[in-house]
Amino acid sequence: MKYDVSLELENREESYSFGDVAKQANGACWIKSGKTVILATVVIDETEIVKDDFLPLTVQYIEKTYAAGKIPGGFFKRETKPSDFETLTSRIVDRSLRPLFPAGFGHPTQVTIMVFSADSESDLQVLALNAASAALFTSDIDINTSVSAVRAAKVDGELVLNPTLSQLKNSTLDLYLSGTKDDLLMIEMRAFGGEHIEMNEMIVDPMLDPTMTGAVIATHVSNAMSEDELIEVFEKTQSELFAANAKYEAAFTPLRKEQVALDLKAHSLNEEMLSYIRDNCMIEIKSAMNQMAKSERSTALRTLRKSILTTKEEWATVELEVQLKDAVNAVKKEEVRAQILNENVRADGRALTEVRPITIDTNVLPNAHSSCLFTRGQTQALVVLTMGGPKDAQMFESLTDSQTQNENFMVHYNFPGFSVGEASPVMGTKRRELGHGNLAKRALAPAINLEGQTVRLVSEILESNGSSSMATVCGGYMALRAADIETSDTIAGIAMGMVSEGDKYAILSDIMGLEDHDGDMDFKVTGSKDGITAMQMDIKLGGISLDVLKEALYQAKEGRAHIIDIMLEAESKIEFNDGVLPSVDFFHIDPSFIGEVIGQAGKTIREMIEKFEVAIDIDKKDGKVKITGKNKTGVAGARGHIESIVNAPKKEKVKYEVGQQYEGTIKRIVDFGAFVELPDGTDGLLHISKISKERVQNVSDIFSEGDKVKVEILEFKGNKISLGRVYT
Repeated sequence: MKYDVSLELENREESYSFGDVAKQANGACWIKSGKTVILATVVIDETEIVKDDFLPLTVQYIEKTYAAGKIPGGFFKRETKPSDFETLTSRIVDRSLRPLFPAGFGHPTQVTIMVFSADSESDLQVLALNAASAALFTSDIDINTSVSAVRAAKVDGELVLNPTLSQLKNSTLDLYLSGTKDDLLMIEMRAFGGEHIEMNEMIVDPMLDPTMTGAVIATHVSNAMSEDELIEVFEKTQSELFAANAKYEAAFTPLRKEQVALDLKAHSLNEEMLSYIRDNCMIEIKSAMNQMAKSERSTALRTLRKSILTTKEEWATVELEVQLKDAVNAVKKEEVRAQILNENVRADGRALTEVRPITIDTNVLPNAHSSCLFTRGQTQALVVLTMGGPKDAQMFESLTDSQTQNENFMVHYNFPGFSVGEASPVMGTKRRELGHGNLAKRALAPAINLEGQTVRLVSEILESNGSSSMATVCGGYMALRAADIETSDTIAGIAMGMVSEGDKYAILSDIMGLEDHDGDMDFKVTGSKDGITAMQMDIKLGGISLDVLKEALYQAKEGRAHIIDIMLEAESKIEFNDGVLPSVDFFHIDPSFIGEVIGQAGKTIREMIEKFEVAIDIDKKDGKVKITGKNKTGVAGARGHIESIVNAPKKEKVKYEVGQQYEGTIKRIVDFGAFVELPDGTDGLLHISKISKERVQNVSDIFSEGDKVKVEILEFKGNKISLGRVYT
């Protein structure tokens, strides 16, 4: 039987249909909003239970190009691997749904979200989560809580909930909240660089673009958001989120299928083993806690288990050994949390607000454009920067865009197994790697203005024990400065955590892997000393109050300031890779001189490009000049030449007439004659047949560049002047 539900939400209407399509799935939802249509399905394997200690949930968000009336570009006319947007959206939905499943849920579960129709104003990430949650809530799986998303934007200083994509493009804030009717579960936030304040037509390097086609340069302004302002936005957005979920549950509860009884994995711990470990092994447990690297800690705990089995031989069975491993890990977790809550001391001896030691080495790779080796405790990121031009930008096409877009700032994050002591091969990019790179990109983008350049940052994680994504942010900023790229502010990142028991809680700065695994929150905050540029939060305990969130934000601000002070000191010691680092210079000239700098048919600017090995862009509107070259010497030479043209006394234009005679200078010799510069700088052609009364084989036998010659105006051919030699 088909059921239809329509809901009026803030700035949007959503229509849901159940029981009409995909009826063999455990749950299915057809959602329509505007001209967007999405199908979400949930399928569970009721016969299998995964024994490992994780939730076997897979989320796939899939876009079809026909949804926007497009055919896939490229050689293959069929959708192939997921785009970055599809992968990141799948990850957002997964992180929002995962907390809904009960402990011990081990049935493999597949959530599939397919976009069948999309309009240019729909927020597909919000609708994807809402559709998936509706399919799960109304399925026969015993999930009794709705989760949904609300996006917030700030347009012209005003808060807009559930903005259109056009509004979002003009916003200084992109805040994505997901949660239930009672709890906030996940945050994704970024501050935009502000609205475009310049859109200028540029003259492209004529050697690279003979057609002289225009390119558009967009100038951005840094716009980090203060903690107080962000908390105010949270309060209003969270209220809408809670209210929306209450509407969803009221509307969907009557439509729920009959629940199927499912087996849960046994999660009870062996009390005898717990007592034995607490009474006899606490020294070894604390010693293992102090082994900061994941591989070292695992080895210490494995050694402890072997030691216990030599005393308790009756536990040496496959089933009991698994129980022993669970018991050891449980006691270790208890001790980690108790030490933090009761003693305000962490496993490595740090205070709750203390940041691990940091070392920063810049330009450690002599042949890269720039690089930074950023080390914080046992987390280490080698971030390498490469600069390019507009043609090096990454082309991409999203479903809601009318045309192909160019991405000129890229952050690519790689996490090889050796960074955590695992013997695993380096494979393709995983969702986590893509997500961490995207977070670092959102953190740094508001602080830079690339002025038509393309920049690629690659973060190679060499060692990881807590928040390698934040090490990528810090190392990425230092790599930008080590490439002499201007930034509006110093940007750093810090990972925050929390441990709570009842009403008691402790907020941790710069968490390590152990605290992430055994804690209740993973909260990454990036920004300057004044505000936040990006943020990502996942809650493991079912929600967080705004008071605790505010405390965490201000503690993160203190930690960021500490890290930024260390970064500023390292920045003052940067030595650039001058031999390989491309150089860029920006300056302005009087727009009335642009014609002379370009020269007749682009001759002058071509000569400069060839001589100094540079690319030159000139803004016709306001005279902004951009020179890019392989080294500073060539860029400086080109700038000096342009300034000499602009600053030279302006020659008075001569009105030339046929028959007039002038003394000119041989500027350039070609096979068919010589170009002669006349008194006001205008060029004329002295054809080889007009050089001498006798036949001339080689012009260079008669003239050299710089020679003076008396010529007569013979005729005008459009803008060209034909000359003849005057004999004396």
